[in-house]
Amino acid sequence: MTSFARGQRVIGAATHYVENQPPWRVDVDEYALNPPLGAAVRAFGAEWAEDGLREAGALVGSGPFQRDADLANVHTPAAHAHDRWGFRLDEVEYDASYHRVIAEAVARGAHTSAWAQPRPGAHVARAAMFMLFAQVEPGHACPVSMTHAAVASIEGSPWVADEWLPRLYSREYDPRLIVDGGKASALIGMAMTEKQGGSDVRAGTTVGESMGGHAYQLTGHKWFCSAPMSDGFLVLAHTRSGGVEEGLTCVFVPRILPHGMRNAFRIQRLKDKLGNRSNASAEVEFDGTVGFLIGEPGRGVRAIIEMVQRTRLDCVLGTAAGMRQSVAEALWHARGREAFGALLVDQPAMTGVLADLALEYEAAMLTGLRLAQLFEAEASDRDIALRRLATPVSKYWVCKRGPHHAYEALECLGGNGYTESFPLARRYREQPVMAIWEGSGNVIALDVLRALTRDRESGEAFADELAATAGSSAVLDRHVERTLALLRRLAADPDEAPSQARRLSEDLALAFQASLMLRHAPGQDADTFIAARLGEERGAQYGVLPSGTDAAAIVARH
Repeated sequence: MTSFARGQRVIGAATHYVENQPPWRVDVDEYALNPPLGAAVRAFGAEWAEDGLREAGALVGSGPFQRDADLANVHTPAAHAHDRWGFRLDEVEYDASYHRVIAEAVARGAHTSAWAQPRPGAHVARAAMFMLFAQVEPGHACPVSMTHAAVASIEGSPWVADEWLPRLYSREYDPRLIVDGGKASALIGMAMTEKQGGSDVRAGTTVGESMGGHAYQLTGHKWFCSAPMSDGFLVLAHTRSGGVEEGLTCVFVPRILPHGMRNAFRIQRLKDKLGNRSNASAEVEFDGTVGFLIGEPGRGVRAIIEMVQRTRLDCVLGTAAGMRQSVAEALWHARGREAFGALLVDQPAMTGVLADLALEYEAAMLTGLRLAQLFEAEASDRDIALRRLATPVSKYWVCKRGPHHAYEALECLGGNGYTESFPLARRYREQPVMAIWEGSGNVIALDVLRALTRDRESGEAFADELAATAGSSAVLDRHVERTLALLRRLAADPDEAPSQARRLSEDLALAFQASLMLRHAPGQDADTFIAARLGEERGAQYGVLPSGTDAAAIVARH
């Protein structure tokens, strides 16, 4: 190392002095810095949960947690089919950082707290907790979400539920796959999709032969298995009993069998995914694999439909969480960087973009928490009918908006946003999965049509929901009138309906969001959102807000 005399000029010594860059966004309270979320938690009946949410907000915004979120995506999972002696392992090894992240989420009930400790507002509180964790590290949210949703399918089958639900409700996290002694906790995954079927689950070729009682022996291949190191999985298979075909059946496949042996669960390979790298998805083979009946034989779709509704809800929540991360990072950057003589946040063009991104997040978050409220244990028949339609409607639209929202926020950071050193590059890659998982766009839009044609009560409940704000906005009233007219036209012409399913889903979703904004957002936020999304001055790009909008005031509230 060369030394220099005091006062000697070092040529180039100041070339790397960093200025005009915001500090690291670390050691922040993600709940306190998110006033719209706090207001919505209180509005939807979960104010009692705020102490826990504040504690979680400080945790997920801390330096160590954010570091773990990064490391879990840098040190990616690895599949181990065999051990060194050739015995089957079929295990996936995760970095310790991933285990720390998921342990913190489970400890705070982001998975099953609403089931384990039911009370008014429990599902809203759980949804808010889930969003706080998913905002910073989305990969672990997959098994957390599936464990929450699986309860709805498992609880009606006591031969599985009696042993497994207490483990699902546990707030301990044990990543080990152990035979001796069992585990006090468990997480649940899914293995539904097959390469020849995709969303058409009835096209699957996995078969199950009755072993007597509730047990089946499975043979088949699953193209996507989410979170393959989970303790149990919900699987669809075409079952037979005594040579008689039963139809498509839902079965529960544990990794460890009741008598303490490993189940046959062959991990073929891990998927090389577009989005997060912290959580694994795998192709798996069933070869003499044992599964236990969920629900009734031949009624597999019925057995999983409530689970699917809840994982679709979590797609909305996960997208909203990603939008919040995008808004928070863009605002942080704009408030800490100058350009052309002023902070970016004070540049009118940038202020408009930031305000628009914030409004999109606010509407998505309100949509997610309102849906969560519809799943409360005390939900009325009207709430249950409303959620049957509002869930796919919201899943379709909110998740469609996620990738574009992430891109626009990424652009606010300029070149920094395009690097993996900043979280928005990962978020941009992650957001598309929410629009694909649990039914991509066309599948969801057709489910909306199916709900409207087969379930008249759901359409009536949706109209009642919109009627709550009738007369509050002439722009929204006109949109609702057009949307209901389209709905009636499609009901009278079933042949035209599929080609218009996406348009109808979008129109219904925007009406739902606008109504929620009128009821729960500040007046200016609601009016601007409605004008920007439904009015004559609406723009196709973010930042095209109606003339006269006080974008700075909207930004200040976020």
